[in-house]
Amino acid sequence: MSSPVPKFIFKRGRLPLLVSMPHAGEHIPASIAAGMTPTALTLADTDWHLPALYDFLDELGASVLVATHSRYVIDLNRPKDNVNLYPGQDTTGICPVDSFHKEALYQPGQEPDDAEIQRRIADYWQPYHTQLEQELQRLRSEHGIAMLWDAHSIASVVPRFFEGRLPDLNLGTASGTSCAPELTEQLREIAASAAAVGYSHALNGRFKGGHITRHYGQPQQNIHAVQLELAQLTYMQEQTPFAFDPALAAQVQPILRQFMGAMLAWAKTHAGTA
Repeated sequence: MSSPVPKFIFKRGRLPLLVSMPHAGEHIPASIAAGMTPTALTLADTDWHLPALYDFLDELGASVLVATHSRYVIDLNRPKDNVNLYPGQDTTGICPVDSFHKEALYQPGQEPDDAEIQRRIADYWQPYHTQLEQELQRLRSEHGIAMLWDAHSIASVVPRFFEGRLPDLNLGTASGTSCAPELTEQLREIAASAAAVGYSHALNGRFKGGHITRHYGQPQQNIHAVQLELAQLTYMQEQTPFAFDPALAAQVQPILRQFMGAMLAWAKTHAGTA
């Protein structure tokens, strides 16, 4: 018998930076998959290959928290009360019932009811957030500051959520509330400089940061959080089989390293100064 899939994968680092990957999971338990459609089982809306893209984090010394279960099971970047983070705009819920292209994820009558949603929150959402909270508190206790990078990716064209093609680098700081303004500007400058090698960017545009960035980013308490929504065409094939492209990844990874470097440099000079 195979071993059960863990609720998440966590590796503790030595520096005051935690990188969270809440939508990188690909596992759907058999009991849930049995009620799903073939569309759901393609996992098309996964934040594919992020651990491979950020494979330098161990060398860097950051802590890393990676979801193992698909966002179709539970969306770890939504609040437990399932409130819409973008009022007036279309979005998917904590237990999505349709894909980014509005295709049904469940067979008729198999959608999760309130009791099932609460079960999934307890079984999958809460353990991830407990680990995230504990690690941020440990980092702040040991280093005087904690830096949170919430790593995401999405197909570059998703009409449901935005018109046209998404910028390559989409930084979100909850409209400037989840991290220090000076740090936000440093990150924006890095993103802007990436135009020289062909990357476009936006700051607090269509993606301002989800629940994780908004909830945990508390700069007044020395916890600074930033979300990056990366257009997938910068490092992978956006259509099935959603293959990782090492050559493309090698071009964008230096930019990601610069972002991480800015976060750590800020932590080094601002620990305990809130």
